[in-house]
Amino acid sequence: MLGTGNRTNLNDGTKLNILNDIKQAYQNANAVEKIIYINVLLFLITFIFNSFALEWLALPSNLNDFLHKPWTIITYAFVHERLFHILSNLLVLFYIGNLFLDFFTKKQFLNLYFSGAIFGGLVFLLNYYLSNKYGSPLGGASAAVTAIFVAIATKIPRYALQLRFIGSVELWVLAAIWVVLSILQLTTEENGAALAHLGGAVFGYIYALQLNKGNDIGKWFEGITDYFVNLTKPKSKSNLKTVYKSKTKSNSDTVEKSRQRKIDDILDKISKSGYDSLTKEEKDFLFRAGK
Repeated sequence: MLGTGNRTNLNDGTKLNILNDIKQAYQNANAVEKIIYINVLLFLITFIFNSFALEWLALPSNLNDFLHKPWTIITYAFVHERLFHILSNLLVLFYIGNLFLDFFTKKQFLNLYFSGAIFGGLVFLLNYYLSNKYGSPLGGASAAVTAIFVAIATKIPRYALQLRFIGSVELWVLAAIWVVLSILQLTTEENGAALAHLGGAVFGYIYALQLNKGNDIGKWFEGITDYFVNLTKPKSKSNLKTVYKSKTKSNSDTVEKSRQRKIDDILDKISKSGYDSLTKEEKDFLFRAGK
């Protein structure tokens, strides 16, 4: 029979193994999965410390309150109170977000997710400021998820998804249904959240159009994150290394631009004629690019 001390050691060891497994899973996750993990963590925190989370993490409808808690323009996108709310957002984010990564970069995903959330939050604040009234604090990833959804649907509207019991549905139809659900919520008294979702939709549409022109309007957010990351990196001491890295980066950029041009040409073909119009070579190339 195991003693109390042994049982305690086993329990501690099990907890450590679980924590290590979670840490390892997070480190191996892609950008979409990491955002999902953070959302789940904040959901648990909100569930346990509800009053604290709503007070300090959700976006207040009062502009003066927001100015005292400016970080809430980002943190609100990770705060969910209801289980159905987080499940619906994260399920869509998982499938649509990973599809987004097949055609865009990880940095572009993060740029759009956070920029879409910020734009949606600003629309929410503007609504209550202009109407001179207050509502419930805003929480949830819906504005950011909607931005991702609309952006990828704008990029490849004719891309068809196979849905169980329904069959093949083109991406623009699913995105339209998702947006219409927010439009229907405008009739409710607390319509600020719906306006935030629609703000994310507008931003996602503009983002995709601008990105097709080679202009990443969410790159400012990438600049902020890169600034803080670079603060922790040691500076290069050798001029020779600097020149070598510059040449390597130049060659890499050339290859990447050529690859991206080919992807864009294939996507344009899908948009105009559908996926079935692709040759086997184009399908194989698109599959490899997605990997």
